[in-house]
Amino acid sequence: MGPARPPRGAAVSIQVDGVAWAAHEGEPLLEVINRAQIELAQVCYHPQLGPVQTCDTCAVEIDGALGRACGTPVRAGMVVRTQTQAARTAQRDAYDRLVANHDLYCTVCDNNNGNCTVHNTLTLLAPQHQTRPFQPKGYPRDDSNPFYRYDPDQCILCGRCVEACQNVQVQETLSINWEAEQPRVLWDGGRAINDSSCVSCGHCVTVCPCNALMENTMLGEAGLFTGIPLPVWNAAVDVVKGVEASTGLQAITAISEIEAAGRERLIQKTKTVCTYCGVGCAFEVWTKGRQILKVEPGQGPANGISTCVKGKFGWDYVNSPERLTTPLIREATGFREASWDEALDLIASRLEGLRAAHGPDALAFVASSKSTNEDIFLVQKFARQVIGTNNVDNCSRYCQSPATRGLSQTVGIGGDSGTIHDIEQASLVLIVGSNTAESHPVLATRVKRAQKLGRTRVIVADLREHEMARRADQFLRPRPGTDFVWISAVCKFILDHGLEDRAFLAARVSGLDEYRESLAGYTLAFAAQETGLPAATLEALARQIAAEERVCILWAMGVTQQCGGSDTSAALSNLLLLTGNYGRTGTGAYPLRGHNNVQGAGDMGAMPDQVSGYQKTTDPLTVQRHEREWGVTLRPERGLDNTQLTDAALEGTLKGLWITGEEMSLTDANVNHLARGFEALDFLVVQDLYFTNTARYADVVLPAAASLEKEGTFTSTERRIQRLYRVMPPLKGTRADWEIYQAVAQRLGAGWNYTHPADIMAEIARLTPFYAGVTYERLAGHGSLCWPVAEDGTDTPLLYTERFHFPDGRARLHPATYKPRASAPNTEYDLHLNSGRLLEHFHEGNMTFQVPGLAGKVPDTFVEVSPELAAERGLQSGQWVRLVSPHGAVRVRALVTSRVQGHELYLPMNARHAEAAVNRLTGSGGDSQTNTPAYKDTSVRLEVLPEVGDNPLPRGNPRWGHPTPQTGAEVTRKWARPDYVFPGGPQALRGDSLNARADALGTDD
Repeated sequence: MGPARPPRGAAVSIQVDGVAWAAHEGEPLLEVINRAQIELAQVCYHPQLGPVQTCDTCAVEIDGALGRACGTPVRAGMVVRTQTQAARTAQRDAYDRLVANHDLYCTVCDNNNGNCTVHNTLTLLAPQHQTRPFQPKGYPRDDSNPFYRYDPDQCILCGRCVEACQNVQVQETLSINWEAEQPRVLWDGGRAINDSSCVSCGHCVTVCPCNALMENTMLGEAGLFTGIPLPVWNAAVDVVKGVEASTGLQAITAISEIEAAGRERLIQKTKTVCTYCGVGCAFEVWTKGRQILKVEPGQGPANGISTCVKGKFGWDYVNSPERLTTPLIREATGFREASWDEALDLIASRLEGLRAAHGPDALAFVASSKSTNEDIFLVQKFARQVIGTNNVDNCSRYCQSPATRGLSQTVGIGGDSGTIHDIEQASLVLIVGSNTAESHPVLATRVKRAQKLGRTRVIVADLREHEMARRADQFLRPRPGTDFVWISAVCKFILDHGLEDRAFLAARVSGLDEYRESLAGYTLAFAAQETGLPAATLEALARQIAAEERVCILWAMGVTQQCGGSDTSAALSNLLLLTGNYGRTGTGAYPLRGHNNVQGAGDMGAMPDQVSGYQKTTDPLTVQRHEREWGVTLRPERGLDNTQLTDAALEGTLKGLWITGEEMSLTDANVNHLARGFEALDFLVVQDLYFTNTARYADVVLPAAASLEKEGTFTSTERRIQRLYRVMPPLKGTRADWEIYQAVAQRLGAGWNYTHPADIMAEIARLTPFYAGVTYERLAGHGSLCWPVAEDGTDTPLLYTERFHFPDGRARLHPATYKPRASAPNTEYDLHLNSGRLLEHFHEGNMTFQVPGLAGKVPDTFVEVSPELAAERGLQSGQWVRLVSPHGAVRVRALVTSRVQGHELYLPMNARHAEAAVNRLTGSGGDSQTNTPAYKDTSVRLEVLPEVGDNPLPRGNPRWGHPTPQTGAEVTRKWARPDYVFPGGPQALRGDSLNARADALGTDD
């Protein structure tokens, strides 16, 4: 992830300190200097932000005059000198102005950990004394946010945080009041942080070059001296400042360097991959023992400096006192603690007994989409090799299976066709049924940034006006469950009016005639009647999509959790094929994966009819390969999927079930029916971090290790495989999933002898063509690979550049078949219920409600009600209501909001208490091809209750804020101040730098 910048210009040569260097016309001069490894101060510059131009410390001589290296575009023949007396004087003068805003006390500073730019620049420039004394700004420290604090007296006004907030995260909360007598960073123009629109994404804290913005978990914890009592600490600061006048800054700096070296022995920094959504953010976790000091992003291939509130601050769940630390066995009077040997012996004995009595298909296994690839691979291997059944599945059945099916039918591979980089490069991004900014926040930042900088138009089709809908250039609000109709009507219009990419279709796509025939009924008039979208709107949309150069389509559960989720996914792919939007940068299909490793769960074969790499259990070559490796013959029969387990248990054909890391009793549809299925089982094993609601039904509960306690790999929505390293040892009494399955397999006679997850990955690579070249060595550090990966390690970030994944290399248009919703509102259940995620929580909330800061932002679930419905029913925010469906009822508080309209309701899927879980309302209907529950096809009635409580959205939630959008740090306002003078005098500043901000707002590199 790089900064906003113009496209690379022509190759040119410039001279830097007497040496010729290759460069590109228009790129920032500072980048050439950095490539030349010439040490040059650059406090405000950040490689992922680009030129901010507020600090002036990168002053150099350019063709004889002083100028900013960061803001000067390269020109052919430029002569640059970085170390002349004038340049060095200007650099030191600029730095001196900065630290007049900053109280230098490096030795006892929480941030003195080798990554403080202000400290490192002091070492580089080596000034003897600070000539401009520090002057407090007169503003109090802001400690209102639960995750970080802002200290104005430490703020050097570099603008990095503003640039990150405005143009990377694009939350547009931060600004600097440059015109004030004493400028400072502002949240929403001057509110307290916790009363602002700040979403606590952490970008500002990550890019801050000093200690002005700090994680609360670092304060008093990071250094050898930072934990001393405040009076003593203040006295120590005074001593340090007093000594500086006589000894000079360098002596003090040397002491702080010694102290920093001591910290390095105390603090461990370990790379991991986020365990929340499927974006695949990678970062370092700083720890002291089990104490998490901070999360530091920077080098992750998917995220760079970016995180969301959960990835940056949502890790308290790892050390929650609610963690399971010993196996539990059910007795007649309840659960009792047991040793691992007793629990594992019991599991092996019961599984063997049930298999002997009823056959292998009396057992089933559910893998976790939050486990590693290696863990998941062993779950399905255990089912197939040790037990002999294909009854294995994972939570993609609840969300992504229809997208996988629709893409497999049209282009051959059921995953994202490119990467986040491709989405950034699109000229049009179409988002359908995806609350991207809350479900996939870091990916959404890339779309928002491309849109803000004028490179991308965004069209959103959804029921609810979430953030991406509010920001969209066009927002379409079709009736529930009708996306397939308007998409097909758009496709028909494109074909009827000759707007299709004929050359692409002729060369690379089959089935056009049959597809055209299937569209006969999908006229604009029919679509307008069915969807509520005007025919003129759909015609304009069709013409725009056909005319765009590069189109990406993003979709998620709003599409897949419908009766026709697979068909709608195929329809979106058809639209891309008709317009030639596959196989090129900036094009393609992106079904956004919800969990951190739901892509990997599919990849690893945790499915009832496929082994790893989407190889069918009926394929002779696949059978032969696994027989050679595993010594068993794969069974061809399709096993049970997640949605079929309940009926099988109630029918008595399923006797035993082992669930790993899935809260099925809250996340499956029609959970009241599911509970009866659990109760009908003879034997249930639940393996998780906590005693979950699902664990209440178990016969054995096993304490699992969290992701920070594991090694392994995750595969993100980009098909990107990344390593995670063990940040801390497993909590005493817990074990990694792969170790648990191996222990039971050994008890059942299997010769499993893995010593490390790398051994498992080697087996995966042998058995899985898509993973053939994946090794831990190739994934070391922040290395990553996007499958398919050839044996030599060559990966494939962008699919279909030459062939689609079918034997003939041609894509296939899938005939249109509309499956309307089955549970439309009626006289008894007159409201449509939508559901989904919130930014602050993940899924059912088992992890995030363990994080006090997140729970404080959203303490519990609620139902969104439109202002018009609230007026009609006489209810207000905070009022308790009962929602009743044919399947159950929940009691929640109402939130009146214009995000929903009319008779639409929105109930988040995360609930603190199981009694309020949305899936007490959803039914058992589903997608006709994949059995994915039609969660979004739910109708309810609303009963207004007399009790009125607090607004369920606290005042500290960012939705109450008022962002202040601007172009970035807006440094020209600083330059316009009467007291601003460029170091060396105003005559020294080159005109190139004055226009650099406008020049920088181009395309990403």
